[in-house]
Amino acid sequence: MSQSQSTPAPAPLTGMALLVTGLLLGLANFMVVLDITIANVAVPHIAGGLAVSPSQGTWVITSYSVAEAITVPLSGWLAQRFGAVKVFVFGLVGFGVCSILCGLAPTFGFLVFARVLQGLCGGPIMPMSQTLLLQIFPKEKAPQALGLWSMTTVVGPIAGPILGGTISDTIGWHWIFFINIPVAFGVAFLAYRALIARQGATRRVPVDYMGLTLLIVWVGALQIMLDTGKEHDWFASSFIVGLAIVAAVGFVSFLIWELTAENPIVNLRVFRHRGFSIGVTTLSLTFGAFFASVVILPLWLQTNMGYTATWAGYAAAFQGVLAVVMSPIVASQVAKRDPRALVSFGVFWMAGVAIWRSHFATNADFMAIALPQLALGFAMPFFFIPTQSIALGAVDEEETAAAAGIANFLRVVAGAFATSLMTTSWENQASAKRAELVGALNQPQSALDGMVAQGFSADQALRQLEGLVQSQAVMLSTNLMFLTTAVVFAIAATTIWLAPRPKRAAGPGGGH
Repeated sequence: MSQSQSTPAPAPLTGMALLVTGLLLGLANFMVVLDITIANVAVPHIAGGLAVSPSQGTWVITSYSVAEAITVPLSGWLAQRFGAVKVFVFGLVGFGVCSILCGLAPTFGFLVFARVLQGLCGGPIMPMSQTLLLQIFPKEKAPQALGLWSMTTVVGPIAGPILGGTISDTIGWHWIFFINIPVAFGVAFLAYRALIARQGATRRVPVDYMGLTLLIVWVGALQIMLDTGKEHDWFASSFIVGLAIVAAVGFVSFLIWELTAENPIVNLRVFRHRGFSIGVTTLSLTFGAFFASVVILPLWLQTNMGYTATWAGYAAAFQGVLAVVMSPIVASQVAKRDPRALVSFGVFWMAGVAIWRSHFATNADFMAIALPQLALGFAMPFFFIPTQSIALGAVDEEETAAAAGIANFLRVVAGAFATSLMTTSWENQASAKRAELVGALNQPQSALDGMVAQGFSADQALRQLEGLVQSQAVMLSTNLMFLTTAVVFAIAATTIWLAPRPKRAAGPGGGH
């Protein structure tokens, strides 16, 4: 559907029209980022409302993330085939429709299905909003435009936990999805009216259907295996073994196909650049550990520390405060300093915070939880901003879009995989620690007799002792999870030094 006829170019947007359109694009990006963070603190409410365990409840997050990741490599092809404006608007409308389905979900299975559809629609929104910003803003204003876009990305983690907690506690978890509806449809309508005249030429470009199919098969099989492994007793189950075989064979087939295809859906040849390979390895390790801990924290606070979703959201939101402050400062330093040093500093800082959090106790008050979150926010821009410069600055300019698509894909998939692994390990370790504590109890009968003497019934005394043991077991398991993330952060902070210093600044268009 090539648009070869010549039409007068529309006048460039200026003044208030440019600002409003930029804000609309930023709002769409904000909604997508918010939708992930808003769900984190709502997981216990969703799990309770739909009668599943909290670890199963995290499928609401991982299913969306995997579906979103699968569509990210497609966004460049979609923009060429249908135009960035139409892809952006269609993504928003689909996101709004799927938000309705999520909010009305009668069963947990239906909710996960709707979240997969929502992720497929939401995947192109972020890269298309970035692409359209760079198209409508004059080149001399591109840095300010990207600054506006980036701010919406770092503000989301502040607003998400607060909104998610407050909404879940007051009007019900369904409304964390319903609030997307006016934003999605409103931005879609206004953006279409403002931007459709600037729809560029489209062209038929081949799509790698086999590569896309293999991508969906191996990523989907691996994620289902990680999410359902515990309830099927892992490799004692033929179902899990079958998923593992499908994932392994699918992955190898995907690699072979993509390296030999003429128009691969994922251009794996960019991995020949050492800077890109090391950059995305650091990105995946760090974001995986970071995102998994972001999911675990509110789960622990609500299921074991007596926090409401609202207060868990307040505690989690502190991580965004210094991130907003430091983002422009770090961005101004990337061109002046070795970005590897900035990344290493930031990720080692995150490791230090993880070690700090690994010393939590069951009597920790709100500020003891919130202060490490505040410190974590300081380090986030040191990680996110320079890593992109290292990875994308290492590839040829014509490969930037493909490389950015792969980087975003790996980042999102790493977060989903790490979340599944950590929530499963968290529960397994809690069970193991409970068994250890029960075996180490010193004269439990004497403790029970003492509580009975204080007025407890025998059943009350037993429940009190069991509750104390369980609380301590979960606390030990939680601290172990945070300590594990510290090790991963330290490995990532060291790994980045294997990359060469970028020879050029990464170009825009990093969403594809």
